[in-house]
Amino acid sequence: MTEINTAAETAAPHRYTAAMAADIEARWQDVWDAEGTYEAPNPSGDLAGDPAVAARPKKFIMDMFPYPSGAGLHVGHPLGYIATDVFARHARMSGHNVLHTLGFDAFGLPAEQYAVQTGTHPRVSTEANMENMKAQLRRLGLGHDKRRSFATIDPEYYKWTQWIFLQIYNSWYDSEAAKARPIAELIEQFENGTREVPGTRAWADLTAAERADVLGEYRLAYASDAPVNWCPGLGTVLANEEVTADGRSERGNFPVFKAKLRQWNMRITAYADRLLDDLDGLDWPEAIKLQQRNWIGRSEGARVDFQVGDTGAITVFTTRQDTLFGATYMVLAPEHDLVEKIVPAAWPEGTHAVWTGGHATPAEAVDAYRKQAASKSDVERQADAKEKTGVFTGAYATNPVSGEQVPVFIADYVLMGYGTGAIMAVPAHDSRDFAFARAFELPMRCVVEPSDDRGTDPSTWDDAFGSYEAKLVNSANDEISLNGLGVVDAKAKITAWLADRGIGEGTVNFRLRDWLFSRQRYWGEPFPIVYDEDGVAHALPESMLPLELPEVEDYSPRTFDPDDADTQPETPLSRNEEWVNVTLDLGDGPKKYRRETNTMPNWAGSCWYELRYLDPHNDQKLVDPAIEQYWMGPREGMPTGGVDLYVGGAEHAVLHLLYARFWSKILFDLGHISSAEPFHKLYNQGMIQAFVYRDARGIAVPAAEVEERDGAYWYEGEKVSRVLGKMGKSLKNAVTPDEICAEFGADTLRLYEMAMGPLDVSRPWDTRAVVGQYRLLQRLWRNIVDEATGEATVVDAAPDEDTLRALHKAIDGVAQDMAGMRFNTAIAKITELNNHLTKGGGAISRSVAEQLVLLVAPLAPHIAEELWHRLGHTDSVVHQDFPVADPAYVVDETVTCVVQIKGKVRARLEVSPSISDADLEALALADAHVVAALGGAEIRKVIVRAPKLVNIVA
Repeated sequence: MTEINTAAETAAPHRYTAAMAADIEARWQDVWDAEGTYEAPNPSGDLAGDPAVAARPKKFIMDMFPYPSGAGLHVGHPLGYIATDVFARHARMSGHNVLHTLGFDAFGLPAEQYAVQTGTHPRVSTEANMENMKAQLRRLGLGHDKRRSFATIDPEYYKWTQWIFLQIYNSWYDSEAAKARPIAELIEQFENGTREVPGTRAWADLTAAERADVLGEYRLAYASDAPVNWCPGLGTVLANEEVTADGRSERGNFPVFKAKLRQWNMRITAYADRLLDDLDGLDWPEAIKLQQRNWIGRSEGARVDFQVGDTGAITVFTTRQDTLFGATYMVLAPEHDLVEKIVPAAWPEGTHAVWTGGHATPAEAVDAYRKQAASKSDVERQADAKEKTGVFTGAYATNPVSGEQVPVFIADYVLMGYGTGAIMAVPAHDSRDFAFARAFELPMRCVVEPSDDRGTDPSTWDDAFGSYEAKLVNSANDEISLNGLGVVDAKAKITAWLADRGIGEGTVNFRLRDWLFSRQRYWGEPFPIVYDEDGVAHALPESMLPLELPEVEDYSPRTFDPDDADTQPETPLSRNEEWVNVTLDLGDGPKKYRRETNTMPNWAGSCWYELRYLDPHNDQKLVDPAIEQYWMGPREGMPTGGVDLYVGGAEHAVLHLLYARFWSKILFDLGHISSAEPFHKLYNQGMIQAFVYRDARGIAVPAAEVEERDGAYWYEGEKVSRVLGKMGKSLKNAVTPDEICAEFGADTLRLYEMAMGPLDVSRPWDTRAVVGQYRLLQRLWRNIVDEATGEATVVDAAPDEDTLRALHKAIDGVAQDMAGMRFNTAIAKITELNNHLTKGGGAISRSVAEQLVLLVAPLAPHIAEELWHRLGHTDSVVHQDFPVADPAYVVDETVTCVVQIKGKVRARLEVSPSISDADLEALALADAHVVAALGGAEIRKVIVRAPKLVNIVA
């Protein structure tokens, strides 16, 4: 075999092989880097290029931020990167000024955990991972503007992340103007009396701490004591979105508990309406829009106050205020702030035994139940468990419409994360309330007339009756009656009645909660916040940014027994006393301060990175306004501006995408950017999957060593199972791009990943099928290059008409497919054209060869660049114009028209594609075969569908 290969290589020393591909690819990558081939000029600013660039159409194309993993890339990772590169190359060849680059989202837990395990500083391991990933991506020939690349861990980058945090901290949401405004304007209103200070005192009479507390109720970034998701196993708190459906941490799979801690939050709820409304103007998959709408969860209803003796009022939000007369008890979330205030010292006389949970006092019952509830996730608490749990607080509240005293319980099926954390229970018309009332022997009252024959006595029902179509009953007092009204009218009437008496009002509620923005970790952006001796927070001035991460001896947050909910966070930064306790002059003389020792979540850096790509070396501004306007400003079809194309996985629907939209809106409101949305068009690519092979123990075995025999799969002599799943190192089925590049070349890998199927559909990897695209490139090479001499074999003769038609049909189809990101069908059309040229034999026309190379260039740029130069060109193929089809050759000269008589084909006619119905009918009726078939029969009807069908009824 070696002798045969050697002979073949001697006879064809210029054959396209993996070794030649490697040489071509490495050589052109060096040239592209040296010549700045992919550098996109800005219309102004430090990266100014051609002054006329602003007149060219622009395309800003982005991939979702990659995290530089120590495991490196497998072939599933570059799928989206290759797709955006193909799209960007086509856009560049279509006359656009294209901005396409890639940075690294490099803060986060994996590097910190690796540091804990090995003692390696997170920066060291992260930078090593980035270098490895850069090398792997470079080998794929991705056309990135490398001047614009950065990592979120660069101090010159996170200086501006901290700066944005301070803009948010120093802002409040003016609901009347429906936008964010500087906090200084709010302070001015308090000072001059145009806005009333909450409470009874004037602004001038408040202490600094009291003023800070007032402003904290308005700031868009604020610290508060609030229920959080505490994960002892990780030693940190988590956002709701980082907790799995079964109440465990997304990373590490540790139990997550509810606890109260002082944390930083972002008031994203202020933007709920705008986050919903602006979805309509975005070119996003409807499934992603629906996920965001559901996560925000807008619902209209009313707030109602239930007075609890002299303690105060419990405020509930309900969408069924029409059923208020049916509320027979109340339930608070176990974490509700009012629980401690309303619990009496002893059980009220006559308390039902089942309400107490067997405890001697209300305080004991509440404390025990709270601990029980803290061990459950929100999902577990909301599940329809057969046994409803809860405990009486010992307090009663007054139903504002009936005047009845109703008992107040705590129960885990009520969450602080929705509404007010309190509900009025109407057990006759809500299934969960019905089950709870049955379990605790509570009264039920029918106030919505059932449409079936169950009657109006809930004690005889099997379940609650709920309807928006029925009439109200048993709903009247001396001042108001809802009886006989439909739900809509009853809602309006009771809402107005409550508002007139100051005990309720119509309102809108959202499922969305404020964004928990603190993490008890080391490897994250430090908060630019210090606290004075009174505990009042102060923002650092811009001149003190960036506030860099200090060195610490121990990178890990203190972790605890994963099942121990009674623990508190201890942050790594708190261990560096010299950094934490500082003397600073913030404008009023040197004073002692204590730094914030939490860090920002890993989402912070990815909330605004699209802006840094625009102006990456600006150390004076977040972004030059002219540059931002050029690349991201609003324009026709893009009313809120944003990136032209953003490609990534659908798993970020309610995390990164929602957070980035929120930050963009604040920066837009404050006048820092012109784009109110970060990403105009979103495209979710599918996943490359791989077969997972498992032995009898269920352990994954190396996929590459599995043999297939007689329809079964074997590993080391034992039969193994096979299922399609994810690709990954732990599943022993990962294939690296380095392996494929070494065996076939990067262009082959690019073609195969784009040819596997529609980009938005998941598909299985099959290394054996890669050779198909390798052979396509070899045939392409042979059609243009002499394998013996390496010289181009093309001729200057004009192509024949069949070749012109094949060429221009391919050009037309590929152009449409490229614009629609249908790269698999574009490759099929190129393959068809290349096969046509192969079958023709002999040398092909130079003009055809050049246009074929240009068609291939976005998909396989290295071989295209090489062939372009072998065809005699000295400039790069990257900036050539993409071919334009000649319409005269795209339309078929004739098409075949079928003529049917009584459903049977009697003739086939070759006609012009533009033939009219009348001309086609006349031609068909005059055809000799048709005349013979009719045999003089009377024609009753002729149905014409020009140019392909004539149906004659005789």
